[in-house]
Amino acid sequence: MVKSKLPHIGTTIFSVMSALANETGAINLSQGFPNFPIDVRLKDLVKKALDDEQVQYAAMPGRQDLREQLAAKLFLQHEISVNSNEEITITAGATQAIFSIISAVISPGDEVIMFDPAYDCYDPAVILQGAKAVHINLTFPDFKIDWDKVESQINPNTKLIIVNNPTNPAGSVWDSSDIVQLEKICEKHPKLLVLSDEVYEHMQFKGQHQSVLASPFLRERSFAVYSFGKTFHVTGWKIGYCIAPSMLSAEMRKVHQFNVFCVNNTMQAALANYLSSGYEWKTVSITFQEKRDFFMDAMKRSRFKPLACDGTYFVLYDYSEISALPDTDFAIWLTKEHGVASIPTSVFYEDKTDNKVVRFCFAKDEITLSKAVEKLCKI
Repeated sequence: MVKSKLPHIGTTIFSVMSALANETGAINLSQGFPNFPIDVRLKDLVKKALDDEQVQYAAMPGRQDLREQLAAKLFLQHEISVNSNEEITITAGATQAIFSIISAVISPGDEVIMFDPAYDCYDPAVILQGAKAVHINLTFPDFKIDWDKVESQINPNTKLIIVNNPTNPAGSVWDSSDIVQLEKICEKHPKLLVLSDEVYEHMQFKGQHQSVLASPFLRERSFAVYSFGKTFHVTGWKIGYCIAPSMLSAEMRKVHQFNVFCVNNTMQAALANYLSSGYEWKTVSITFQEKRDFFMDAMKRSRFKPLACDGTYFVLYDYSEISALPDTDFAIWLTKEHGVASIPTSVFYEDKTDNKVVRFCFAKDEITLSKAVEKLCKI
């Protein structure tokens, strides 16, 4: 018999709810994937890459032309110069980047701080390294970090802090004070590394995105992770990238090369051309803010109560005036009885905190969102 290294892990709630949605014919607002067409120009560039026979292995760190375009984008965004050869690594999605980073820098006995509700890939990656995941709950209902609590949890074994901004599933965003607080903590604990999950950087609807890359001090000790899948709504391509100082990148690449070695060359070629001839990433937040506003305005007729949504393409709703069911049971009931699939937020907490809140994905076309709202408003 095999002794499980992750005995507490089963099938993800995303797979469970999507399967239930398919089984019942429900509208799937659970899993985070858009259902509207991608940019025709990007599609044509994929075809061009195929015609150009860009189908063999790419370089292990990623195509040089794509890394150069990302360096140019980062200069335009944050006015920082990034070495495209040594500091940018193209990955098989953000999740693979996160796993490779944690595998590279975390050892048995180390501790890693993360914040709940948290994206579900962080904790297992830490446990697989024989390390301890230290979960700190964000404040409710504004989902902010209590930095004093963070300081109280740091000890000589603390090696890494994982932050996520904008926050999935909470939809909260950082302001400049959060960057200052993280700087103070890292200054006090100079061996502490930072993994910043910024895959929703272009889906922020309040203020300016606060990236660790914009802080010279934090940049020296941080891995920043991004996702083309999220930015250009091509989630099935599973292409992301990591920005880190050359020494940290070198360690991360040692794992990356034996994990996937390289990433889909055809799609990399298309993305390099796409970035070189346009700035579509600048308008992503406008597109998704329109979808957020459409969904939330329509939902005002329902008995669901919205929490603030300042980023990502998810919005949380309090259902406590509708039902006293635990959130997982409520999400199943909602799918089976009312034909709309959601995600219960307790699954994002180590302690299974149940605030009677579910998460809906609004990265859908208006027809889909309208049909879902019609069903939800009848409850």
